[in-house]
Amino acid sequence: MLKLIDVCRVFGGLHALTNVTLTVSEGRVVGLIGPNGAGKTTLINSISGLDHPTRGRIIFRDQDISRAPPHKITAAGIARTYQNIRLFGEMTALENLLIGQHGRGQATPFEAFVFAPRFLREERALRERARALLERFGMADAADARAGSLPYGDQRRLEIARAMATDPKLLLLDEPTAGMNPVETRELGEQILRLRDEGMTILVIEHDMALIQQVCDEIYVLNFGQIIAQGTHEQIKHDPAVIQAYLGEDDDGAA
Repeated sequence: MLKLIDVCRVFGGLHALTNVTLTVSEGRVVGLIGPNGAGKTTLINSISGLDHPTRGRIIFRDQDISRAPPHKITAAGIARTYQNIRLFGEMTALENLLIGQHGRGQATPFEAFVFAPRFLREERALRERARALLERFGMADAADARAGSLPYGDQRRLEIARAMATDPKLLLLDEPTAGMNPVETRELGEQILRLRDEGMTILVIEHDMALIQQVCDEIYVLNFGQIIAQGTHEQIKHDPAVIQAYLGEDDDGAA
Protein backbone atom coordinates (compact mmCIF):
# COMPACT_ATOMS: atom_id res chain seq x y z
CA MET A 1 0.00 0.00 0.00
CA LEU A 2 2.79 2.42 0.97
CA LYS A 3 6.35 2.36 -0.34
CA LEU A 4 9.23 4.65 0.47
CA ILE A 5 12.07 4.35 -2.02
CA ASP A 6 15.48 5.83 -1.14
CA VAL A 7 13.89 8.75 0.69
CA CYS A 8 16.33 11.45 1.82
CA ARG A 9 15.66 14.67 3.71
CA VAL A 10 18.43 17.21 4.14
CA PHE A 11 18.13 20.36 6.25
CA GLY A 12 21.12 22.50 5.33
CA GLY A 13 24.00 20.16 6.07
CA LEU A 14 21.99 17.84 8.32
CA HIS A 15 20.89 14.53 6.80
CA ALA A 16 17.71 13.78 8.74
CA LEU A 17 16.81 10.84 6.46
CA THR A 18 19.24 8.91 4.28
CA ASN A 19 18.06 6.42 1.64
CA VAL A 20 15.09 5.21 3.67
CA THR A 21 13.30 2.33 1.96
CA LEU A 22 10.35 0.62 3.60
CA THR A 23 7.04 -1.00 2.73
CA VAL A 24 3.72 -1.01 4.57
CA SER A 25 1.55 -3.80 3.19
CA GLU A 26 -2.23 -3.56 3.20
CA GLY A 27 -3.99 -4.79 6.33
CA ARG A 28 -0.88 -4.84 8.53
CA VAL A 29 0.43 -2.88 11.48
CA VAL A 30 4.01 -1.79 10.90
CA GLY A 31 6.10 -0.24 13.66
CA LEU A 32 8.80 2.39 13.29
CA ILE A 33 11.10 2.67 16.29
CA GLY A 34 14.40 4.34 17.07
CA PRO A 35 16.17 6.55 19.60
CA ASN A 36 15.24 10.20 20.03
CA GLY A 37 16.46 12.23 17.07
CA ALA A 38 16.52 9.23 14.75
CA GLY A 39 14.30 10.96 12.16
CA LYS A 40 10.98 9.24 12.87
CA THR A 41 8.82 12.37 12.94
CA THR A 42 10.61 13.76 9.88
CA LEU A 43 9.64 10.57 8.07
CA ILE A 44 5.97 10.73 9.09
CA ASN A 45 5.86 14.43 8.17
CA SER A 46 7.16 13.52 4.70
CA ILE A 47 4.50 10.85 4.25
CA SER A 48 1.67 13.15 5.39
CA GLY A 49 2.76 16.13 3.28
CA LEU A 50 3.82 18.47 6.09
CA ASP A 51 7.32 18.13 4.67
CA HIS A 52 8.73 16.75 1.42
CA PRO A 53 11.73 14.55 0.67
CA THR A 54 14.86 16.16 -0.75
CA ARG A 55 15.26 13.03 -2.85
CA GLY A 56 13.49 9.71 -3.27
CA ARG A 57 9.88 8.71 -3.82
CA ILE A 58 6.83 8.03 -1.64
CA ILE A 59 4.26 5.82 -3.35
CA PHE A 60 0.76 5.34 -1.94
CA ARG A 61 -1.58 2.96 -3.74
CA ASP A 62 0.49 3.27 -6.92
CA GLN A 63 0.40 7.08 -6.82
CA ASP A 64 3.51 9.21 -6.25
CA ILE A 65 2.70 11.56 -3.35
CA SER A 66 6.26 12.76 -2.72
CA ARG A 67 5.39 16.41 -3.47
CA ALA A 68 1.66 16.38 -2.75
CA PRO A 69 0.21 18.90 -0.25
CA PRO A 70 -1.39 17.64 2.99
CA HIS A 71 -5.01 18.07 1.86
CA LYS A 72 -4.39 16.01 -1.28
CA ILE A 73 -2.75 13.27 0.78
CA THR A 74 -5.69 13.24 3.21
CA ALA A 75 -8.11 13.01 0.29
CA ALA A 76 -6.07 10.11 -1.11
CA GLY A 77 -6.67 8.17 2.11
CA ILE A 78 -3.90 8.91 4.64
CA ALA A 79 -4.66 10.28 8.10
CA ARG A 80 -2.33 10.94 11.03
CA THR A 81 -2.10 11.83 14.68
CA TYR A 82 0.62 13.94 16.30
CA GLN A 83 3.22 13.40 18.97
CA ASN A 84 1.88 16.53 20.68
CA ILE A 85 -1.92 16.51 20.84
CA ARG A 86 -3.50 18.97 18.39
CA LEU A 87 -7.17 18.96 19.27
CA PHE A 88 -9.40 22.03 19.18
CA GLY A 89 -9.47 22.33 22.95
CA GLU A 90 -12.35 24.83 23.21
CA MET A 91 -14.63 22.72 21.03
CA THR A 92 -16.51 19.64 22.18
CA ALA A 93 -15.38 16.12 21.41
CA LEU A 94 -18.25 15.80 18.94
CA GLU A 95 -17.32 19.06 17.19
CA ASN A 96 -13.72 17.87 16.79
CA LEU A 97 -14.98 14.81 14.94
CA LEU A 98 -17.29 16.90 12.78
CA ILE A 99 -14.29 18.99 11.74
CA GLY A 100 -12.48 15.76 10.87
CA GLN A 101 -15.27 15.04 8.38
CA HIS A 102 -15.28 18.47 6.74
CA GLY A 103 -14.25 17.03 3.36
CA ARG A 104 -17.04 14.43 3.24
CA GLY A 105 -20.03 16.72 2.67
CA GLN A 106 -21.31 17.70 -0.78
CA ALA A 107 -23.65 20.54 0.15
CA THR A 108 -22.72 23.99 -1.17
CA PRO A 109 -22.18 27.05 1.08
CA PHE A 110 -25.50 28.43 -0.15
CA GLU A 111 -27.31 25.22 0.80
CA ALA A 112 -25.75 25.45 4.26
CA PHE A 113 -26.77 29.11 4.56
CA VAL A 114 -30.44 28.42 3.76
CA PHE A 115 -30.51 25.07 5.57
CA ALA A 116 -31.41 23.23 2.39
CA PRO A 117 -32.63 19.61 2.67
CA ARG A 118 -29.36 18.14 1.33
CA PHE A 119 -27.36 20.10 3.90
CA LEU A 120 -29.63 18.96 6.74
CA ARG A 121 -29.40 15.32 5.63
CA GLU A 122 -25.61 15.50 5.44
CA GLU A 123 -25.33 17.25 8.79
CA ARG A 124 -27.46 14.56 10.42
CA ALA A 125 -25.40 11.77 8.84
CA LEU A 126 -22.09 13.35 9.88
CA ARG A 127 -23.28 13.74 13.46
CA GLU A 128 -24.40 10.12 13.55
CA ARG A 129 -21.03 8.99 12.28
CA ALA A 130 -19.21 11.19 14.79
CA ARG A 131 -21.24 9.70 17.64
CA ALA A 132 -20.51 6.19 16.32
CA LEU A 133 -16.78 6.94 16.40
CA LEU A 134 -17.03 8.20 19.98
CA GLU A 135 -18.89 5.01 20.90
CA ARG A 136 -16.21 2.93 19.19
CA PHE A 137 -13.48 4.53 21.27
CA GLY A 138 -15.48 4.29 24.52
CA MET A 139 -16.16 8.03 24.69
CA ALA A 140 -19.89 8.28 24.02
CA ASP A 141 -20.49 10.06 27.32
CA ALA A 142 -17.90 12.73 26.41
CA ALA A 143 -19.62 13.96 23.24
CA ASP A 144 -20.52 17.35 24.68
CA ALA A 145 -17.43 17.76 26.86
CA ARG A 146 -14.84 20.36 25.94
CA ALA A 147 -11.91 18.49 24.35
CA GLY A 148 -9.33 20.41 26.37
CA SER A 149 -10.96 19.35 29.64
CA LEU A 150 -10.88 15.62 28.91
CA PRO A 151 -8.43 13.31 30.71
CA TYR A 152 -5.15 12.91 28.84
CA GLY A 153 -5.87 9.34 27.71
CA ASP A 154 -9.25 10.39 26.33
CA GLN A 155 -7.62 13.24 24.41
CA ARG A 156 -5.27 10.72 22.80
CA ARG A 157 -8.19 8.50 21.85
CA LEU A 158 -10.15 11.46 20.53
CA GLU A 159 -7.28 12.45 18.26
CA ILE A 160 -7.22 8.95 16.78
CA ALA A 161 -11.00 9.05 16.36
CA ARG A 162 -10.68 12.39 14.54
CA ALA A 163 -8.13 10.87 12.18
CA MET A 164 -10.53 7.98 11.58
CA ALA A 165 -13.26 10.49 10.76
CA THR A 166 -11.50 11.25 7.47
CA ASP A 167 -12.19 7.62 6.42
CA PRO A 168 -8.51 6.75 5.80
CA LYS A 169 -7.02 3.67 4.21
CA LEU A 170 -3.70 4.22 6.00
CA LEU A 171 -3.44 5.53 9.56
CA LEU A 172 -0.19 7.11 10.79
CA LEU A 173 0.13 7.13 14.59
CA ASP A 174 2.92 9.29 16.02
CA GLU A 175 3.56 8.08 19.59
CA PRO A 176 -0.13 7.43 20.32
CA THR A 177 0.46 6.24 23.90
CA ALA A 178 2.73 9.06 25.06
CA GLY A 179 1.69 9.97 28.60
CA MET A 180 -0.61 6.97 29.02
CA ASN A 181 -0.36 4.50 31.88
CA PRO A 182 0.17 0.76 31.20
CA VAL A 183 -3.55 -0.06 31.39
CA GLU A 184 -4.47 2.72 28.93
CA THR A 185 -1.63 1.63 26.65
CA ARG A 186 -2.83 -1.98 26.53
CA GLU A 187 -6.43 -0.89 25.88
CA LEU A 188 -5.30 1.33 23.01
CA GLY A 189 -3.25 -1.57 21.66
CA GLU A 190 -6.39 -3.70 21.62
CA GLN A 191 -8.19 -0.93 19.72
CA ILE A 192 -5.37 -0.79 17.16
CA LEU A 193 -5.63 -4.54 16.64
CA ARG A 194 -9.39 -4.25 16.15
CA LEU A 195 -8.82 -1.60 13.50
CA ARG A 196 -6.34 -3.89 11.75
CA ASP A 197 -8.78 -6.81 11.88
CA GLU A 198 -11.37 -4.56 10.21
CA GLY A 199 -8.95 -3.93 7.33
CA MET A 200 -7.13 -0.76 8.43
CA THR A 201 -3.45 -0.42 7.55
CA ILE A 202 -1.40 1.28 10.25
CA LEU A 203 2.11 2.70 10.61
CA VAL A 204 2.89 3.39 14.26
CA ILE A 205 5.83 5.33 15.70
CA GLU A 206 6.29 4.47 19.34
CA HIS A 207 8.85 4.29 22.15
CA ASP A 208 6.77 1.91 24.26
CA MET A 209 8.09 -1.51 23.26
CA ALA A 210 5.22 -3.26 25.05
CA LEU A 211 2.80 -1.67 22.58
CA ILE A 212 5.10 -2.42 19.63
CA GLN A 213 5.27 -6.07 20.67
CA GLN A 214 1.50 -6.17 21.20
CA VAL A 215 0.36 -4.75 17.86
CA CYS A 216 3.07 -4.84 15.18
CA ASP A 217 3.33 -7.46 12.45
CA GLU A 218 6.65 -6.00 11.30
CA ILE A 219 9.09 -3.43 12.69
CA TYR A 220 11.61 -1.06 11.11
CA VAL A 221 14.36 0.48 13.22
CA LEU A 222 15.61 3.96 12.33
CA ASN A 223 18.85 5.42 13.67
CA PHE A 224 20.55 8.64 12.55
CA GLY A 225 18.13 8.78 9.62
CA GLN A 226 18.88 5.30 8.30
CA ILE A 227 17.05 1.97 8.52
CA ILE A 228 19.36 -0.34 10.48
CA ALA A 229 17.05 -3.34 11.00
CA GLN A 230 13.76 -4.84 9.86
CA GLY A 231 11.77 -7.83 11.04
CA THR A 232 9.52 -9.16 13.77
CA HIS A 233 9.87 -8.10 17.39
CA GLU A 234 11.78 -11.29 18.19
CA GLN A 235 14.19 -10.68 15.31
CA ILE A 236 14.97 -7.05 16.00
CA LYS A 237 15.34 -7.30 19.78
CA HIS A 238 18.37 -9.56 19.28
CA ASP A 239 19.88 -7.54 16.41
CA PRO A 240 23.34 -6.25 17.42
CA ALA A 241 22.85 -2.97 15.51
CA VAL A 242 19.61 -2.31 17.37
CA ILE A 243 21.16 -3.12 20.75
CA GLN A 244 24.05 -0.76 20.01
CA ALA A 245 21.70 2.03 18.87
CA TYR A 246 19.64 1.85 22.07
CA LEU A 247 22.30 0.93 24.62
CA GLY A 248 25.34 2.61 23.10
CA GLU A 249 27.57 -0.42 23.34
CA ASP A 250 30.89 -0.50 21.50
CA ASP A 251 32.27 -3.47 19.55
CA ASP A 252 33.49 -5.12 22.75
CA GLY A 253 30.04 -4.87 24.36
CA ALA A 254 31.06 -2.13 26.78
CA ALA A 255 28.75 0.80 27.23
